[in-house]
Amino acid sequence: MSDQTWTGACLCGSVCYAAEGAPLASLICHCRDCQRASGSAGMPVVVLRKDGFRVKGEIRSFTCAGGSGVDTTRNFCAACGSLLFGLPGHAPDIVTIYAGTLDDPSRFQPTFAQFTQSRFALDGHGLDLTEYSGGAP
Repeated sequence: MSDQTWTGACLCGSVCYAAEGAPLASLICHCRDCQRASGSAGMPVVVLRKDGFRVKGEIRSFTCAGGSGVDTTRNFCAACGSLLFGLPGHAPDIVTIYAGTLDDPSRFQPTFAQFTQSRFALDGHGLDLTEYSGGAP
C-alpha cells in the first residue's frame, strides 16, 4: 500500500474501501447537514477523486440537500449503519471520505474548517474542559 492509498471500514467490518491519490482537501465541515448526519459538531472529511475510489460490501445510501444547498448522497454500511463516504452533487468527480472510518485516522490532517457559523459547543471548541486520555474515572 502506498502513502497515496487511503483505506477504511465500517464498525462491523462488512464494508471496506480504498482510494488512490493525494487528497484534494482535508477539512472539518460544520454545516447543519453534516452535524445531523454525524450526530456531532462537525464532520472530518478527506476529499479525493472518485475515479480512484473502490468499495466492497453492501452499502445503503441517503440523498438530501447538503450544506451547499445541492443534493449530496451519504453512504453507510447496510449492517451496522456506520457513515462511510459522501458523493456531493455539486462536485460529481469527488468522494468525501469521513475520516473517522479511516484505518489510520492519524493521517487526517485538516487544513481548514467550513460553515463555522454553524459550529457550536458540541465540539468543545474554546471551552475549559477537564480532559482524560482514556475513559473518565
